[in-house]
Amino acid sequence: MMKKINNNNYGCTKKEELECNYNVIHKLPTGDSPYVRAKYAQLVEKDAEAAIVLFWKAINAGDRVDSALKDMAVVMKQHNRTEEAIEAIKSFRDRCSKQAQESLDNVLIDLYKKCGKLDEQIELLKQKLQMIYQGEAFNGKPTKTARSHGRKFQVTIKQETSRILGNLGWAYMQQSNYAAAEIVYRKSQQIDPDANKACNLCTCLLKQARYSEARSVLEGVLQGKISGSDDPRSKSRVEELLKELKPFGSLGCTSLSPKLNLEDAFLDGLDQLINQYAPFRSRRLPIFEEISPCRDQLAC
Repeated sequence: MMKKINNNNYGCTKKEELECNYNVIHKLPTGDSPYVRAKYAQLVEKDAEAAIVLFWKAINAGDRVDSALKDMAVVMKQHNRTEEAIEAIKSFRDRCSKQAQESLDNVLIDLYKKCGKLDEQIELLKQKLQMIYQGEAFNGKPTKTARSHGRKFQVTIKQETSRILGNLGWAYMQQSNYAAAEIVYRKSQQIDPDANKACNLCTCLLKQARYSEARSVLEGVLQGKISGSDDPRSKSRVEELLKELKPFGSLGCTSLSPKLNLEDAFLDGLDQLINQYAPFRSRRLPIFEEISPCRDQLAC
């Protein structure tokens, strides 16, 4: 029962006020639906099995399906039910709104990463790059609101593109496909350079016995020219890489093989997209088409 209080504002009864404060403290939605009970089981009771059952009920009942499916997959991942979470998203994402699809893709990428499904992870990352090129990412907007540790912040198309390229490069590294990873990291560094990706690029070059180029990449971090150069973890990693490079002196080729350049249409289209923050659809994007041994791994 709502009652009138001073200053012409409306407040809750004492019981309702206590319930409201409790929900805020535990970050719970209000009500008594299957989804609300699932969140209570997840966040308050810490009962993962009960939460998963209730999230299933919420999905089947059409109760906040977008959130229920994503939250259920996250709980499954935390309790080593990754394969089940992947199948759940694939089976029920068609019940979710268009606005939820990008978020579900991000959850899927994390799930693929955890269970070592590198081919699936790579394919989905390339699909996300295709969406950016076609102006379909962020629901057609130049920025989106993201959350991290309870804080909201804005992410630009440029930042998202660099992040996806970084993840794609890392996935190729896990396959020991260092030539493909090198290509991706070079493009990512052109867009939004940082020390972590510079170290990964250095590793790719080192694995290909291109020691001079690897050392040159590290110089940018040592000179503090790129973001994250002062991070203690970056400094520690640079020291480790320099130790690996020391026995080789200045050996190794010093130029990038033309066969490893990214396809021009991709570079032109992506650059225009980043610079203009607008859709670019003038030609098809064969994301990483290559006339090289990397072609099969990189072609979309």
